[in-house]
Order: sequence, then structure tokens, then C-alpha cells
Amino acid sequence: MHTTVDHLLYGSPDLETGITEIERLTGVRPRYGGQHLGLGTRNALLSLGRRTYLEVIAPDPTQAELVATGTALPYRIETLHAPALRAWAAAPHDIEGTVRAGRSAGLDFGEIAAHSRHTSGGEDVRWRMATLAGDRGDDEGVAVLPFLIDWGGGPHPAEQAPDGVRLRELRIVVRDSGSAASQLRALGVDVGTGGERPLEGDVVVDVRAGDEAGLEAVLVTPDGREVVLRS
Repeated sequence: MHTTVDHLLYGSPDLETGITEIERLTGVRPRYGGQHLGLGTRNALLSLGRRTYLEVIAPDPTQAELVATGTALPYRIETLHAPALRAWAAAPHDIEGTVRAGRSAGLDFGEIAAHSRHTSGGEDVRWRMATLAGDRGDDEGVAVLPFLIDWGGGPHPAEQAPDGVRLRELRIVVRDSGSAASQLRALGVDVGTGGERPLEGDVVVDVRAGDEAGLEAVLVTPDGREVVLRS
């Protein structure tokens, strides 16, 4: 069983602020993706590799009634005052088998559900997803363990997003690094330190012990600079 880093969720109080900040940091401007109808959000995408990307996600003004009625947005992005990492998605080779393996490791992903995003071109992008039961992140809205995603046989979003930026390392900071590393390995995620890459093109998730849980992503820009995004 093999599972890769699929994408990072970079929350922003509004979409233009998040897009502008990523362009300032990397020199590449994310492209508008579309709306998550019924979830209250919209996004813009930036490729971070062949099958890895950054999703800038923000409240959708055309769905403001969801927030007005007290509906919480994914990973509490409606509470943000500045852009920040909120969560990440892992893409398993076999999502059904990975959900079962997660259950054996104490991770309840519940049922695999179908989702879609409506693009500005009038198309629907579809995927299947499994999220940890009750997962809206911690008290700050940050989720250090991933949700699972399966794009089926359709095109991957990274193939259609602006490229030139690469994800070098994804760092997870938790109090119990040993337990988190074991759970990620049970899901098929490559876990290591120092940016080891046992398979070409893969990103190793570096699990570190710390007093405050959080996420850090080390990006490499087209001109070779390193940029770190944090939760």
C-alpha cells in the first residue's frame, strides 16, 4: 500500500488575499479553480509537482448565507485573519483498503463520500474523499493528520494548475510524534526526517515533536528559493 501527499489546504479570509500572498512568496500566481457548492468555499490552485498541488481555499461570497446561519466552514477558515496552512490530503493507491488500515490503527475515516467542484468554465470536477470522524481541525482549525482523496481515472488538478513551484518537505509537529508517525505509516505514507525520498518524486512527511501542533510546508520557487508556509 502506497500513499502520497496529494495537496495542501492554505486557508485565507478571502480568495484574492490568499492568491496574492502565494504569488508574492513564490512568484507564481495560483489560478482560480471553482466553487464548492453547499460547503461555502471556493479555491485557486498551484501545482507543486506532477500529482501534488496547493489549494488556496476561502469563503465564497456567493454562499455567504451558510456562514450567516452559523454553518462552520472546513477547518474554520471563516475565523482566519491572515492566510495559513490548515490541512492536507493524502492520495492512497487503494482508498478502500487504506480506510480499513486506518481503522485498524485507530483512525476512523467513516464512509467514503463523493464530492464535486463547479469550475468557472461550467464543468464539474469530481472526486471521492474520506475524512476522519468529526475532523474540523483542532481548536484553531488545523488538522495535522490527513484526509484521504481519490481522483479516479480523471485528470489530476496539479496537471491543470500553474507550475514551477515544488513541495520539498511537509512537516507535522505534534506532541506524540511516535504515535502520529505510526498512524501515517499504517496509511501507507512515507514518514522520515531530513527530506529523505525513498521513491523518486515522492515527498516524505517529516513528523516532529513539539508543544504546539501544526503544519509546515517547504516550497522551492522557480528561482531556487525556499519558502515555508505555516499553520
